[in-house]
Amino acid sequence: MKKVERLISIVMILLQREVVPASEFSRLFHVTRRTIQRDMEALSYANIPVYAEYGAEGGYALMEEYKFDKRLLNQQDIENILVALGGFEQLIQNQEIQATIQKIKGMTSADISPKLDLSFYDWPGRRDMKEDISLIRQAIENHRLLKFDYVDQKGNKTARVVEPYKMHVSEMQWYLFGYSVERNDYRTFKLARILHIEKGGFFTPRADPELKEQTKPNEPHLVRVQLMLDVSVRDQFIERYGKRGVTKVPSGSYLANIELPENPFAYQFLAGFGNKVKIIKPNDYIKKYVTFLDQAVELYRQPKK
Repeated sequence: MKKVERLISIVMILLQREVVPASEFSRLFHVTRRTIQRDMEALSYANIPVYAEYGAEGGYALMEEYKFDKRLLNQQDIENILVALGGFEQLIQNQEIQATIQKIKGMTSADISPKLDLSFYDWPGRRDMKEDISLIRQAIENHRLLKFDYVDQKGNKTARVVEPYKMHVSEMQWYLFGYSVERNDYRTFKLARILHIEKGGFFTPRADPELKEQTKPNEPHLVRVQLMLDVSVRDQFIERYGKRGVTKVPSGSYLANIELPENPFAYQFLAGFGNKVKIIKPNDYIKKYVTFLDQAVELYRQPKK
C-alpha cells in the first residue's frame, strides 16, 4: 500500500474511532510503529489535527471539531458496501480491501453489524492462486506486460505475452482478459491454466471498443434437459436454477427442467449427484452422458499392471 493511501485510511479510521493505539495501526498496515509515528507527523504537517493520548488506553485521535456529519451515504448504503467488500475480500484475500472496509466504516459513527453475511469456502487452490491474482492486478494497474506458459484443454503448452486489461470471476473460476501479442488479438485465459507467470515491460493501453465487449468467456450452447431428482438434492437445484424449474411429482421425487451445456463439464456436474439424479430426456443427451459414464467406469475395469 502506498503511503498516501495509508494516510487516507488512517484518517478514515480516526473519523470512526475515538482513540486508536499505534500497535493496532501497525498490525493493520503491516508497518512498524515508528512508521505510524511518522505518518501522524505527516498528517499534522497537512493541517489534520491528530494528537496523541498517553496511558494504558492511549493512542492517536482526531480533534472533535474536525469530525463531521457524513451524509453522502445512509446507514443501509454503508452496510451494503461492507457486505459486498467482505465477500470480495474472501475471494482474493487482499489486505487493501481491509483498509477500504475501514474507510467505509469511518463514514458513520454507528457500530455497524451487517444483517447479511457472505461466506465462501477457503479452498486450498484459491489460496495458492491469490499470488497470481495480486500480480495480475498490479500489472493491469501499472500497464505491465505479462509473460506466462498457457496449458489448453488438450494439454498443449504455449508461451504467451499478454497486455492485461481485466479479470473476471465466474462461479469460482477466474479469467484474465487481455491482448495476446502472439495472436495479435484479444484472448481470455483461465487462471488455473496459467503457469510461471511474471511481469514484463510496460505497454500503452489500446483504445479499442472490443475491450469493452469481450470481457467474458464464450457461453456454451445450452440444451433443455429434464431430470428426476431425489428429495435429498432438491435444494441444490433450487439454489442454482430457481424454484420454478423444480416441481414435485406424485412419487415423492422432484422433476427439474433446466438448461445444461452439452459438454464434459455438465456431465461431471450431473455425475457428482450419483444415483440421486436421473436424466429423463432428451434421448440424445442421455446417450452422450452414458458414454461419458462408461468411459469413467472403464478406467476401473482395465487390468492392473
